[in-house]
Amino acid sequence: MTAPAETHEIFDHERASWYADPRSAFDSWMAHQAFKASSADVYRAQWGLFLEWLTVKRINLRTVDRLAIEQFVTQLEIRKPQRVRYLRLIERVLDHVREIEMASTNPARFIAQDGEAPWRDARENEPTGFLAHGERAALISYLFSPIGDLSAGQRWRERRDRALVGVFLGGGVKTGEAAALTVSNYLWNQPWLSVEATNSALSRETRLAPFAIALLDHWISERKTSRLLGNLLFPSAPSGRPMHKATMLRAIDAVIEAAGIADSRTARASPQTLRNTFAADLFESGTAPERVGQWLGFQQQISAHRLYRAWQNWTGEQIRERDVAEAQESSREANHRFQ
Repeated sequence: MTAPAETHEIFDHERASWYADPRSAFDSWMAHQAFKASSADVYRAQWGLFLEWLTVKRINLRTVDRLAIEQFVTQLEIRKPQRVRYLRLIERVLDHVREIEMASTNPARFIAQDGEAPWRDARENEPTGFLAHGERAALISYLFSPIGDLSAGQRWRERRDRALVGVFLGGGVKTGEAAALTVSNYLWNQPWLSVEATNSALSRETRLAPFAIALLDHWISERKTSRLLGNLLFPSAPSGRPMHKATMLRAIDAVIEAAGIADSRTARASPQTLRNTFAADLFESGTAPERVGQWLGFQQQISAHRLYRAWQNWTGEQIRERDVAEAQESSREANHRFQ
């Protein structure tokens, strides 16, 4: 259905304000975001630096492209995790300004998805990422928190997005696989999710964590109540059309931020991070790497063992960081006693 002319005029006016005065427009946009005050101050500083760089390069929001954004992020004398934060902010703002659906129209999102981009060549590039125990617990807690007073459309999308996180974090599914799942791939209250491939020999079943089963059951019930069309398990609209990867990434970002773990992380909690964390939880429970690799869909056992070693290294680093933090706290307490 075509939006009323008045709606188009409102959006056109807002978009024009971004092009005419992007700093003030950013402040107005920030006022409607659920950011903590400390985070908002950081975002304003980051956005201001980006605008200053665009001015020097004689580029504006209308003409900025992938190359320009990549040059900006690459020239920042900061570590890779901080570059990711700049890129994430620019990506989110351009999503709003351009109201896009396809990833290719947002140059910042395209760069963020490019695993070989030059901007990643920074100090302390991070190895395979996982959620820490506290982050995983906080995310799962949020997934079962009350949804609140939402419209019918907002409600089913929120249920869908939470179930999406569930199949990533509790089933190890990839984004492309999640987009292709149908309602027949999951049976109510069962611990198995069928993941089909074009080559039937590559199809598999993954074992769902209990919380993922509950989230899928909630979503299936909501899906029926909302009478969504089509057979896709995770449609993007009532008509049943598939979710684009960009839409899925935005949905995951929104859930991660709402769960309160985005600001505490130095790297983006992507669907791949959630998939890795699914494997980490299994490794910690004693599940053999070969079995984990089977549920993840790895075709070679070496891939599963490589992920297992990455998890071991990450776990060791987590323990070292905890020991350092505890030692520093003990030192502060001792100094306080002797003052």
